[in-house]
Amino acid sequence: MPQWTNWSGSVAASPRWVEQPDSESAIQDMVRRAGSAAAAVRVVGTGHSFTPLAATDGLLLSLDRWSGLEQVDAGAQTATVRAGTKLHALGDLLFDAGLAMPNLGDVDVQSIAGAVSTGTHGTGRSLGNVATQVIGLRLVTASGEVVAWDEPHHPDHLHAARVSLGMLGVFSTLTLQLVPAYRLLEQVWQEPVAETQDRLAARIAENVRYEFFWFPESDTTECKTLNPTDLPAEPSAADLVMGTPAGPLAAVRSPATRRRTGWSARVIPSIRSRLFNEMEYAVPAERGPACFAAVRDRMRRYHPDVRWPVEYRTLAADDSWLSPAYARETVTISIHQDARLPYADFFADIERIFVEAEGRPHWGKVHTRTAADLEMLYPRWHDFLRLHADLDPAGRFLNPHLRSVFGIG
Repeated sequence: MPQWTNWSGSVAASPRWVEQPDSESAIQDMVRRAGSAAAAVRVVGTGHSFTPLAATDGLLLSLDRWSGLEQVDAGAQTATVRAGTKLHALGDLLFDAGLAMPNLGDVDVQSIAGAVSTGTHGTGRSLGNVATQVIGLRLVTASGEVVAWDEPHHPDHLHAARVSLGMLGVFSTLTLQLVPAYRLLEQVWQEPVAETQDRLAARIAENVRYEFFWFPESDTTECKTLNPTDLPAEPSAADLVMGTPAGPLAAVRSPATRRRTGWSARVIPSIRSRLFNEMEYAVPAERGPACFAAVRDRMRRYHPDVRWPVEYRTLAADDSWLSPAYARETVTISIHQDARLPYADFFADIERIFVEAEGRPHWGKVHTRTAADLEMLYPRWHDFLRLHADLDPAGRFLNPHLRSVFGIG
């Protein structure tokens, strides 16, 4: 029996079998085969989720062999992408067509399907998560049939399916609304946390993308802005020494100051070279500063041994039913711990602060919320459950984790 673990090693599973379809029809055949065997089906990308989303004792589908572009419309600035395409590869493919994604997350190792399904996001008060770029999709349902939903004709179904954790079926292709390829100027600097807190609102307002990491050990922050520029793509002196910028969660701390320009798909993502586990909550934007202050105070008082940083980002409201940013301007706050160290008590303690701030957990990151907690936070929660019951009455695309989180027996 094959063994599978996620990226950080915090989740393991023993699927009955693993398949790598290379076409939409192959996905259909494998889903039907699992149905005949009364086996559950879960899809895995790069295993970058810290929750057991992909864990199954049935069929584990990897879409690595189902990748690449199906179609590009440069005039409409759209592209149809196979679900297994990795974000780092997609950036190059789109650049060759003169296009780019409006925004990306911290890293670009995930598959496009995984990033969309879990609500993966970057930063920017006017920028939505990756799922908001999806204007159409093809989905293999539990019966093995294919449904095609798009914004003009099936808006509700599309908004339900974007962030759906693989519960409605297997994404085959995703059609993305893109923008012309663009360059960004990145600026990174360190400063005392008090200055970051004092200037937080202004910096969020003045920059297209702004984020900061707070380092508990030094009680300082590393701030980063990313803004459009006409300057030519050019690495900083630090980049020439260090290679690809590693970011504040990597083995080497960023230098005190850094400035570089480059095409968006190369500048936005960072490399995470050390394994860690993570919890992230999305809180109403107006509660973000106080929530961060409470997290900082709690960590300094009760968790002085934690040296991994806290990340603070912004996110626009969206209309995906299960998006943590559904219908509200959002701030996301993330805590981390080395993958070799215990994290449960630390995460549980900080989670109380997030819950008090009406936070919604990132679906792919550690949390302890259940259906009783979550249904009050998502106005379309029961609509989603009804759609799931219609498309997957036997629960083919569920696992124990999802049954618990969604209260499905």
